Amino acid sequence: MQPLAFIRRRFQAWWQSRLPLTDQLTLTQRNVYIVPTGPGWMLAATLLTLLVAAINYQLSLGYLLTFLLGGCALVGMHVGHATLRGLAMNLLVTDAQQAGSAALIDIQLTNTRRAARYGIGLSVLRPHDVDAAAQKAARKTSHWSWTDVPAQGSSTVQVAFTPTRRGLQRLPTLTAETRFPLGTFRVWTVWRPAAQVLVYPAPELHPPPLPPGEPRPSNAAAASRAQNSAEFDGLRSYQRGDAMKRVVWKKAAKADDQGNGLVVRDSQQAQRHELWLDFMQTGTADTEHKLSRLCAWVLMADRLGLDYGLRLPALEVKPGSGEAHRRRCLEALALC
Repeated sequence: MQPLAFIRRRFQAWWQSRLPLTDQLTLTQRNVYIVPTGPGWMLAATLLTLLVAAINYQLSLGYLLTFLLGGCALVGMHVGHATLRGLAMNLLVTDAQQAGSAALIDIQLTNTRRAARYGIGLSVLRPHDVDAAAQKAARKTSHWSWTDVPAQGSSTVQVAFTPTRRGLQRLPTLTAETRFPLGTFRVWTVWRPAAQVLVYPAPELHPPPLPPGEPRPSNAAAASRAQNSAEFDGLRSYQRGDAMKRVVWKKAAKADDQGNGLVVRDSQQAQRHELWLDFMQTGTADTEHKLSRLCAWVLMADRLGLDYGLRLPALEVKPGSGEAHRRRCLEALALC
């Protein structure tokens, strides 16, 4: 069994490598395949039994029933093949995702003919199933998205996959299939998208507090105080007379649950110090763990609305805030 599984894996890898990389695919008779399903083989065995019985007992109605069912199966095969043939599949823009979380691929199906197409499913192609039991289990656990495409219209389908590592990755190989109308034939195709998706590191689940703030270059007198600071967050306890617009409500809601009271943003503290998220100051030795902690710190600082910078071995991102700055830092962590 092992040699057979090895040959199957090698053949599947060789066959997929010959498929072109494209973000737009129009299905034709060259890239649409068809095989009987389990019920299809049972129907074939039933028709063979009926034919033998009709010949043996010279039953005219037996011949009629056999050829009627056989004709229906033959017409169903052509209808199923025509359901995919001529369909255009276009890959839409895929946003960056975090490693370990489900990523969605948006695919637009376009139908130019005057008849609707029914029962079309798309999924990520499961690689190298070693036996029938594993193939059946993979089909049960895989995420299939099913849709109908209206006549001379389009439909958008979302297919989910889970990236396991960070960095710039090519989208997985996709497959589309239909068993319309009778379920006796499986019509399918294989699609290799050319697009790539950027995968951010997975943030640490329980990261430590943000690192201490560093004194600004023009404020050398505050260096000793910055070294003794336990945590930089630009916040202090609420005092009577503080403007309500300076209250950090997200931080306050969390603090209230712990009974610590309200906190406000300390503008003088933020002016004296800068928050730097340093690759060498994460307190861990593993590279991926460092990036995971930095990712959690970036998200934490962004939620608090702080200005923060990022230091990596080959890149330094100056302090800033906002959506664009957060995205730039996460991209730097993904490509580090």
